[in-house]
Amino acid sequence: MATTLRDLHVPGTPLVVPNAWDAASARLIEQAGFAAVATSSNATAAVLGYDDGEHAPVADVLAGAARIARSVSVPVTVDFERGYRLDPDELVERFVATGAVGLNLEDSDPATGAMIDPSRQADFLAAVRAAAGDALVINARVDAFIRKAGTAAEQLRTALDRGTKYLAAGADCVYPIAVGDLDVIGTLSTELEGPVNVAYGQGAHTVAAYAARGVARISFGPMFQRHLYGVFASSVLPALQADRNPFAG
Repeated sequence: MATTLRDLHVPGTPLVVPNAWDAASARLIEQAGFAAVATSSNATAAVLGYDDGEHAPVADVLAGAARIARSVSVPVTVDFERGYRLDPDELVERFVATGAVGLNLEDSDPATGAMIDPSRQADFLAAVRAAAGDALVINARVDAFIRKAGTAAEQLRTALDRGTKYLAAGADCVYPIAVGDLDVIGTLSTELEGPVNVAYGQGAHTVAAYAARGVARISFGPMFQRHLYGVFASSVLPALQADRNPFAG
């Protein structure tokens, strides 16, 4: 399964991977014909009753990942934040046991938002790769844009520098989260010698526009969960309070 997921990352023909939060949503994604399922840490934390940022107990996160992986026949990749403070060997051992074959690992501190030293993060990724071998697809998140690390030009330079280090350390893909400018995305895809993942960004650009910039993977974070829960809160609940059928045409 890891090989299948890895091979789906094709620059210019991106893997479109909707983000689930439980087994039911994962099954819907598979039934819709998508080649893989991702999770969103934000959405998963909400289901578990916690805020995002590694507040959920790691055992609960891993158990949720296992339920999702068991429920579908396509590869599953998990947003694993910064690894929940597990050392690389324990991280890989416990993660592989879930049946998921990919994971995101971010390079800022979930508690403070501070960027992790890039050499330290590269060492961490290299240790995860050494422990996992080819069994996991590592998507190295680069937080320069979401953390607004300097000017726009500095954010791009930081993302290129960090992305290069992370790929050299064994990452399969680089995820510069919150980058939205298509020209910047094109520069990242061209200059980084590995697949680039971008977030769909509430539909700011089309899949075709990202593909034309050489993107290899498109993910969605918690947007689907937020949309569905928004409909529930804004229409279904008020209708029930007013004693109306919320499903009537």
